[in-house]
Amino acid sequence: MSKKKIKNFNESWINSMNQEYLENIYKKYLKNKNSLDVFWKKNFKKLNLYVRNKNINHNIQNNEINVINENIKSKFHIISKEKIFKILSFFRKKGYKYSNINPLENLKYQEEINKIDDSFFKISSKKLDKKIILNINKNKNKIFSNFFSFLSWLKKKYCHTIGFEFNHLSIKKEKIWCINYIEKKWNKNFCTKNKKLDILNAIISSETFENYINSKYPGYKRFSLEGNDALIPMLYEAIIFSIQKNVKHLYIGMAHRGRLNVLINVLGKPVKNLFQEFSGKFLNFINTGDVKYHLGFYSQAITKYGSAFLNLEYNPSHLEIINPVVMGISRSYIDSLKYFKKNKVLSIMIHGDASFIGQGITQETLNMSQTPGYTVGGSLHIIINNQIGFTTSNVNHMRSSNYCTDVVKMIESPIFHVNSDDPEAAIFAVQMAIKYKKKFKKDVFIDLIGYRRYGHNESDEPTVTQPLMYQKIKNHSTIKTIYSDKLIQENLITKNQFLKIISNYQKQLDNKLTITPNYDSLKFKLKSNHKKKENIFVNLNKHKFSKNKLLELFKIINTLPQNMHIHPLVKKIYMNRMYMANQEKYIDWGAAENLAYAYLLNIGISCRISGEDVVRGTFFHRHAKIYDQKNNNTYVPLKNISNGKFFIWNSVLSEEAVLAFEYGYSLRNRNTLNIWEAQFGDFSNVAQVVIDQFITSSKEKWNQSSGIVMLLPHGYEGQGPEHSSARIERYLQLSAKKNIKICIPTTASQIFHLLCSHAFKGMKKPLIIFSPKSLLRHPLSQSSFIEFYSGKFKKVIYKTNLLNQEHIKKIILCSGKIYYELLEVYNKHQISNILLIKIEQLYPFPKKNILKIFKKYSYVKNIFWYQEEPRNQGAWTYIKNVFDKILSNEIIIKYIGRPASSSSATGNLYVHKKEQLKIINSIF
Repeated sequence: MSKKKIKNFNESWINSMNQEYLENIYKKYLKNKNSLDVFWKKNFKKLNLYVRNKNINHNIQNNEINVINENIKSKFHIISKEKIFKILSFFRKKGYKYSNINPLENLKYQEEINKIDDSFFKISSKKLDKKIILNINKNKNKIFSNFFSFLSWLKKKYCHTIGFEFNHLSIKKEKIWCINYIEKKWNKNFCTKNKKLDILNAIISSETFENYINSKYPGYKRFSLEGNDALIPMLYEAIIFSIQKNVKHLYIGMAHRGRLNVLINVLGKPVKNLFQEFSGKFLNFINTGDVKYHLGFYSQAITKYGSAFLNLEYNPSHLEIINPVVMGISRSYIDSLKYFKKNKVLSIMIHGDASFIGQGITQETLNMSQTPGYTVGGSLHIIINNQIGFTTSNVNHMRSSNYCTDVVKMIESPIFHVNSDDPEAAIFAVQMAIKYKKKFKKDVFIDLIGYRRYGHNESDEPTVTQPLMYQKIKNHSTIKTIYSDKLIQENLITKNQFLKIISNYQKQLDNKLTITPNYDSLKFKLKSNHKKKENIFVNLNKHKFSKNKLLELFKIINTLPQNMHIHPLVKKIYMNRMYMANQEKYIDWGAAENLAYAYLLNIGISCRISGEDVVRGTFFHRHAKIYDQKNNNTYVPLKNISNGKFFIWNSVLSEEAVLAFEYGYSLRNRNTLNIWEAQFGDFSNVAQVVIDQFITSSKEKWNQSSGIVMLLPHGYEGQGPEHSSARIERYLQLSAKKNIKICIPTTASQIFHLLCSHAFKGMKKPLIIFSPKSLLRHPLSQSSFIEFYSGKFKKVIYKTNLLNQEHIKKIILCSGKIYYELLEVYNKHQISNILLIKIEQLYPFPKKNILKIFKKYSYVKNIFWYQEEPRNQGAWTYIKNVFDKILSNEIIIKYIGRPASSSSATGNLYVHKKEQLKIINSIF
């Protein structure tokens, strides 16, 4: 490094990374100053003069180490700067491992922390009484009278009831922010008198609620919070602190543990409603409903600082699956704002320790949390760590890592391990977490380590499998007792006042009132449901597409900038689309789909398309974004339509988390066509939990409507068992009470009208579309322009003008690609005595349309269902049941297709072609 670049010892290169190097040079200077370069002699001479005058050393400017010993002249008694730095670094990096974070292991903590003493760091007795001065920030020094006071300070900061784990952060400013915040703000006087009383009130509310429910409904499942009661003041603080930071919406996702407590104490759910649910008399759903610890609730938090909407989302027993749903809901709100403001919303995820580390959806959600299409600007995560998963408490059996939060390190988020018996520490962690989230737009995790006072549920007996653990719990005082005793000792409250708070809370429960939190100025205003953004509703019976407007839009979205260097294959596709715009060619699938988005955007309906490789399209058909081949610049033609917002995101390689995210997104924003496309329809089975527990059943269980669209590429082209079948049978098995719509469109105009009509109707229920692969470019799947502006979606298609009604001997029904294969044979052999019917909507089944056709051909007894899928798969079982009901006893619909199989398709192309040919030729 040249001398010209170095002016003095305040240069940025003088930091902890070069500590050892500088120390060695300085030692050489002390031994023989003439052995060094003039630059070093000059600057070390200045340094010595400075030390003599000030008795301090300001040579480090990065807040990682500024260490001085007052008696620096005493050569043999000095604790070196290097040694002090190593001690400081040890606590910052590893202090959390020695922290008092387990309320059941206090004795073990004392044993471990006592080992960290002067001998642990090999400090000689001659040096223990020397004064130590730290430059914690640029303008202030902290003076320690001796080594013991220095060590005590470090233990209080890094080994107390919060274990701060942040050394895995690679971004230096984030790490320094954590160090500064901890060392400046974390101390025993953190909470004011009023704050301490607020915390006590919240803890009393939590524990008294659990005791009250237990006595009133003994043995009922409630998944008690006891052992982690600090969660309630933490949530109160998160709400109030967030409102102070101008957050307007808080979306909460949590599983069972403590849910009833949160509903009553944090959301303000009326107590009488909960009691009716326990007694089985409360029917708040017109359908089947769900168990009480799955239910959500909506309210408004009102404080002296402002207000915000609170949303505890409904979720099933699949624990961690709610988290990507909450993220989707949060992102929907962010996208609805005029400007992209991630700090207007806070998503709070409440996990269990065993499920958080044990379920793969956690990794999927974390992995997409910082990607542009799915980020929400960070979330606050609180892990209710009761050190047990049902009956498993051996850490080696629960996970392969030291902590349940170790998976978090993949996204470099800080982790605060908190002893649940210290609610003040929990409040500090919440404030620090929210400040970090706001500043760095990243997730932050609080590992609230407590215990589970009873079994997995209240009818379970935990001592059968955890006798020693539950002996400790039995002898351990509750947090209400621990904290109230502390405040009584501090003369902040008397025993009588404490008992009166309990009595007043019990009266609210006795009178079945809505709980009013005695925490700061927090109050609740109930809302029957979260207000959804109104959708643009179009009357399909009166709506007419304008030919000129469609042509105008088609040209806008297919005209590319002249100065772009476009890939030849893509250029050819767009040139063909211009031929289509001039009505010189029929319109293909990709062009029709994009035209649907353009039309919806034009009338003010936004569009969001998400999934693996959706921007280009798995099958090279969509090309919603154009890439310049020389500079990688991109151009999105659909963004030229300005009345609605257009979003299209290539997702991470995940089905479950991404589909859950999109489901959540679709719940709130009624004015957005929300589409998730599978790379292959087969892959949606990875997201079966989302499909089963949310998409197809949320209306029945929770009265929640989603308008999500699932595009599932489906069709047998000999590509094997994971690239053929989107498992039509599974969706048909899940269909009932018109909960979803299942369609297999086979022409360009059909996909256009299907997407538009779904949006026009308000997107009130999920739309499952089995989309084609080989048909994307099949000539017969293309449509003339007149079919777009004068047509509509047809549930059933057949050609009447080519058929002589009296000559019909057979009726063949089918769906999807096989129709065109049958049609090819049909035309090749000039068959005129078979009626070929294509069903484009499977559910709700178009009964009226079919019966109207059958009425014309009532004399025909030979009716067949053709399908590509094996007999035990596809639509056959469903179709047979439907026709058993609508046909007379004399007529039986017969099956033609592959035999039953445990695999969805063969992986041998030769076998596939042979099977397919056999099915098609069966038409004779």
